[in-house]
Amino acid sequence: MKQLFVTLFCAIVFAMPSFAQNMNDNGDNIVGEYLTDRGGSKSKVRVTKAADGTYTAQMFWVEKPLDKNGNKRKDVKNPDEKLRNVDIDKVVIVKGLKYLKEDKEWGDAKIYDPSKGIRVNVSAEFIEPKKLKLRGTIFGIGTTIYWQKLK
Repeated sequence: MKQLFVTLFCAIVFAMPSFAQNMNDNGDNIVGEYLTDRGGSKSKVRVTKAADGTYTAQMFWVEKPLDKNGNKRKDVKNPDEKLRNVDIDKVVIVKGLKYLKEDKEWGDAKIYDPSKGIRVNVSAEFIEPKKLKLRGTIFGIGTTIYWQKLK
């Protein structure tokens, strides 16, 4: 009985990476809604496919949408002055993300961090069926964040 349990446990554990790998086999698997939590600041992001075949990620909910005066927060740190009046829960954080079929990951784009007002190179891949790993780098230095797929 113990051997059966160990065998089943190992089968499940070793199958998990293959489930995540299957998510990386099709570019459109990235499309959906995600919950993000960056340093205690939660938000939700919707990834859609653009007409040119690339992917766009836009925030559609933030946990704290109001500033200390009760006004809707804006994207005040955006380097593009024309975008500084965009509501924080409508900010496009990735545009032009490409599915790199040979690498079975998404990349060749930049991700925008509205809390710092910077754009960095991004790559993404599923490490679990509902967990997307995003790696942002600039000048070879980077950070990794995870998005939890909701639907």
